[in-house]
Amino acid sequence: MSRHLPLHRGVSGLRNLSNSNDFWDSEVKDKTEKEDLDRNRASDQSYLSLSVGSPRSRHKLTVLFLKLSLVVIVILALTGSFWWTLSISTLSRGHIFHGYRRLQEQLVLDLWDIGELSLGASRMKEIDFCPEESENHIPCFNISENLALRYSDSSEYDRQCGQGSRQSCLVLPPVNYKIPLRWPTGRDVIWVANVKITGQEVFTSGSLTKRMMMLEEEQISFRLASLMFDGVEDYSHQIAEMIGLRNESNFIQAGVRTILDIGCGYGSFGAHLFSKQLLTMCIANYESSGSQVQLTLERGLPAMIGSFNAKQLPYPSLSFDMLHCARCGIDWDEKDGIFLIEVDRVLKPGGYFVWTSPLTNVQSFLRNKEKQKRWNFVRDFGENLCWELMSQQEETVLWKKTSKKNCYNSRKPGSGPPICSKGQDVESPYYQPLQNCIGGTHSRRWLPIEERPTWPSRSNLNKNELALYGLHSEELNEDTANSRTAVHNYWSLLSPLIFSDHPKRPGDEDPSPPYNMLRNVLDMNARYGGLNAALLEGGKSVWVMNVVPTSGPNYLPLILDRGYVGVLHDWREAFPTYPRTYDMVHADGLLSLETSQHRRCTMLDLFTEIDRLLRPEGWILIRDAAPLVESARALTTRLKWDARIIEIESNSDERLLICQKPFFKKQAM
Repeated sequence: MSRHLPLHRGVSGLRNLSNSNDFWDSEVKDKTEKEDLDRNRASDQSYLSLSVGSPRSRHKLTVLFLKLSLVVIVILALTGSFWWTLSISTLSRGHIFHGYRRLQEQLVLDLWDIGELSLGASRMKEIDFCPEESENHIPCFNISENLALRYSDSSEYDRQCGQGSRQSCLVLPPVNYKIPLRWPTGRDVIWVANVKITGQEVFTSGSLTKRMMMLEEEQISFRLASLMFDGVEDYSHQIAEMIGLRNESNFIQAGVRTILDIGCGYGSFGAHLFSKQLLTMCIANYESSGSQVQLTLERGLPAMIGSFNAKQLPYPSLSFDMLHCARCGIDWDEKDGIFLIEVDRVLKPGGYFVWTSPLTNVQSFLRNKEKQKRWNFVRDFGENLCWELMSQQEETVLWKKTSKKNCYNSRKPGSGPPICSKGQDVESPYYQPLQNCIGGTHSRRWLPIEERPTWPSRSNLNKNELALYGLHSEELNEDTANSRTAVHNYWSLLSPLIFSDHPKRPGDEDPSPPYNMLRNVLDMNARYGGLNAALLEGGKSVWVMNVVPTSGPNYLPLILDRGYVGVLHDWREAFPTYPRTYDMVHADGLLSLETSQHRRCTMLDLFTEIDRLLRPEGWILIRDAAPLVESARALTTRLKWDARIIEIESNSDERLLICQKPFFKKQAM
């Protein structure tokens, strides 16, 4: 709760008292000046008439000497003070500049506030709720509008962010929405009212990992069994054996920690591997109903909207240890293999690509020559990418990306896509067009997964590894220590708030929060991934979506190489996910970063997007400069958030804003 300095009323009181005695002061002043004048004249006459040798003369000389000494001391003091001031000014330029930046930030905020106030009281009212059809809406994904603009060839599913793509209203949850169940129960059972899906979509799905069953009428239970396989567990075991491992528990020993699951069904593959300390990021096209991403997120698992149609994914080159596609709906043989080139770009050296499809079934080749032709193209193209076909069992094929760069130069001329030039080989592209050349070969991060430290050791990079990202050990250690303290404080602050319905007795300590208090956290300015590291170190059952803003330094390659998941994003645009995705949103220094960019979005736009991403009763933690936090606090009333400001003892220039999004229930018509 914010503290306020008391008003200094005594100052004005003293000022009033001095004004009432002006006449008395003037009389005393005149009388004193007259007495001083007479005294000076008498002193001058006596000085001239006295001889030098008299005692009175010696006394006068002593007084004169003391006066002269006092004048000399004053002159020396002023001279020293002048030079001292110059030296201090030289040494304090950094502090002066810092103070100037703070004044500049405050000026921007003041001008913004003046602009808001000048628009009248109507602008300060609470933001309205969105219409019912917006309850699952994602800005930048509007298929009907894209079709009207004549987008075709699957590009209508692409992300199109332009002017006016943001929402200026608050998204209400669906009728009968319920707070998700805590993990581990919530990974396998969700409330059917929380997602947009029909029974027909549930049972007619053809994806390997979409097999589900209904429990009662309010819940959906995800089971691992399917008609084709004994279950996802056996399927994962099969992949491990194809690599040469005993089972999926040995993936980590083979250097596999992060997996990109393309067209993930409803996340059953990732849910199973999560218990093995493997982190699977699901990506799939936008779907208005029966969305793979929405149901995976409702289970609390990592997922976001991503498409291979025309643009590169918002991940750096050499990001993931494995890519998985089980009937993901992508025709890898189309567009001259350009989708396979993008797979190669985001795959680490020595990483694995797993593809399960009826197209790879050898028995089907005897009956369908077209399938055989398509499979031959994919197989030959993988060879031209320097992939090793390690194993093929039934409908599943597994390739291993080369660990040696010289493989590309040893290919036959014209036998595969060329290597990207340095100008083309951008390490962290942001939704750039797909490229028809092999990327990542110029990166200093080219290191085979089998040569990297295994998880969890890989999250603690040594001095030489940090040098690849332009960092020193002290910087990462400081970030880790600060994040560790922050997580401890966050848990202590949120715990009594969450358990406020259990009043504690005087002298009792706050109840300890459960390890599974949160399923996921969106870190909007992740820096080096310190919050993620601190949560895992603290034994919290939570995963973090580490977002690196395009407006700041890009340490996303570092975050991914530490074994976490993350994405590059421009916060002027809507985040590629469905409403009600995250349990907590964390923003440390984001407001300072965004206000320093004159072309950035407004704070209200940013907070409206946060409200869309956050589930009802979710938490918002904003740590930033005190003036920015105070301005943010004033906006929370418009979004109907419950908010309070906490002072940070270790830093008097910063504040922590804690907010909770209320649960507004929509009334059934």
